[in-house]
Amino acid sequence: MKKLINAVDDVVTEALQGMQAAHPDLIEIHLDPNYVVRRGAPVEGQVAVVSGGGSGHEPMHNGYVGLGMLSGACPGAVFTSPTPDQIYECTRRVNGGRGVVHVVKNYTGDVMNFELAAEMARADGIEVEAVVINDDVAVQDSLYTAGRRGVGATVLAEKLAGARAEAGGSLGEVAAVVRKVNDNARSMGMALTPCTVPAAGKPTFELGDDEMEIGIGIHGEPGRERMELETADRIVDRLMGPILEDLPFRSGDRVLAFVNGMGGTPLIELYIVTRRVARVLEERGLRLERSLVGSYITSLEMAGCSITLLRLGDELVRLWDAPVHTPALRWGV
Repeated sequence: MKKLINAVDDVVTEALQGMQAAHPDLIEIHLDPNYVVRRGAPVEGQVAVVSGGGSGHEPMHNGYVGLGMLSGACPGAVFTSPTPDQIYECTRRVNGGRGVVHVVKNYTGDVMNFELAAEMARADGIEVEAVVINDDVAVQDSLYTAGRRGVGATVLAEKLAGARAEAGGSLGEVAAVVRKVNDNARSMGMALTPCTVPAAGKPTFELGDDEMEIGIGIHGEPGRERMELETADRIVDRLMGPILEDLPFRSGDRVLAFVNGMGGTPLIELYIVTRRVARVLEERGLRLERSLVGSYITSLEMAGCSITLLRLGDELVRLWDAPVHTPALRWGV
């Protein structure tokens, strides 16, 4: 194992300290329990948006804390859910008096711990509304989930909900945006290589030099099929088919395409993927109205990609274009 770390037990804490050193104008770090909040939180009179999950998926979620996106984020250990006390303390810290929306990826530990934290917060008189994201079409159940996994749509939901909160939306209105994103987004990913969790010290799975895994999860969970490596265009077609058919998308739909790197994929390859995504959308009569290309929800150093398509309406386009200023996502400011 070759990694730029000091000690396995210190990986998450030292990464958080590094984030604080890099972005003191945007975020504040709290340790023991670990959580990240927007600089100057809470924003009085504004609905707060909180998310979280295992570390190792950076920049998600810590990198999305700031204006127009998350109010707070709770990083667990690598590939491990945050604890209820982390989520509870973060929820209390960012509550501005209008309630808190929890954006929760559909992994069993995340769902259970966010539910416990929400109960604790409600006992303190804080209104909490939780929405679970389950956009992955690859498999119905996995090692970590009952039902579909929450993946790329999480990033889109955090951006869009954060914009609605910034615009003064109520607790119900902000939660409704998250539900709309989940209802209208579908994702699927693939891997060219495994990744190595620092505490394990060895790859999470094995792939031959000429193999790929279609439908992989962000923790290295098995996908739909392991097969011989194919061209980028063929891989995109394998991912786009199930995504387009599941919603289903229809000719004339306006679409946001999110082409995501899994951590070890260079941007030049993601643009090759995006080229084919755009052509498939055109062939289907779909309008590519917005896009996001880059490594935004990763699996440590795994090479591969995921594709998320979100069906857009006027409200979601307006919220997507609204200003955002976080360590990992910024425009309009």
